[in-house]
Amino acid sequence: MYEFDVKKVKVELLKWIQEWFKENGEGCNAVIGISGGKDSTVTAALLVEALGKDRVIGVLMPNGVQADIGDSKKVVEFLDIKNITVNIKDAVQAEKTNILNALKDLKVNELTEQTIINLPPRIRMATLYAVSQTVNGRVINTCNLSEDWVGYSTRYGDSAGDVSPLANLTVDEVKQLGIELGLPKELVYKTPSDGLCGKTDEDNLGFTYATLDNYLRTGECEDENIKEVIDRKHRINKFKLELIPSYKYGEVKAKR
Repeated sequence: MYEFDVKKVKVELLKWIQEWFKENGEGCNAVIGISGGKDSTVTAALLVEALGKDRVIGVLMPNGVQADIGDSKKVVEFLDIKNITVNIKDAVQAEKTNILNALKDLKVNELTEQTIINLPPRIRMATLYAVSQTVNGRVINTCNLSEDWVGYSTRYGDSAGDVSPLANLTVDEVKQLGIELGLPKELVYKTPSDGLCGKTDEDNLGFTYATLDNYLRTGECEDENIKEVIDRKHRINKFKLELIPSYKYGEVKAKR
């Protein structure tokens, strides 16, 4: 039977973060987008404990008016970390207009729904890198295994970053880690949603994270139809988890 040793994982994760920064940015700051959800909250808490709060910078990025921006503020206040707010509304609107104007030559008069959905997270990631390069930072990815497995992330948006502490932990495991870190339960157990259509993540996916997490860790799924949906989502989104394919030419003799 599968069991998650949260205390052991916490210790290992903290050490792993410290070693990564020592090798890939000793003395650098950790720059992280704070959405107010469990993933960014737990990741930020890990960074504070591993590096110290003075090296963690939270970036709040509402797209106009964000109904739950109070949760983002609660996170940075609870962790007592430096933070800035960059409202991306004007950038999103400007980019929509620029793209549409450019597409007129192709006789395209409107953006697809998926284009509109993915634009804000990509602009947020561009914002994080702009902040990071300005403050001697490294951008922190906050995705978890469950969402990544079924492609519930935006390529070069929230799926990007320099280091990803939670990438191999399921949603349930992230929640357990959040409680172990002493975070407020209302943030750890906050119902995840895309903030766009008024639906929860589970509504959009068509199954619960509990079902997905159990399937990932045990290989078992009682509902064969849901199993097929999960397998299909993983199959068509697997490319998001892999390095960019490249043509292999010649032998590289220099050490990497």
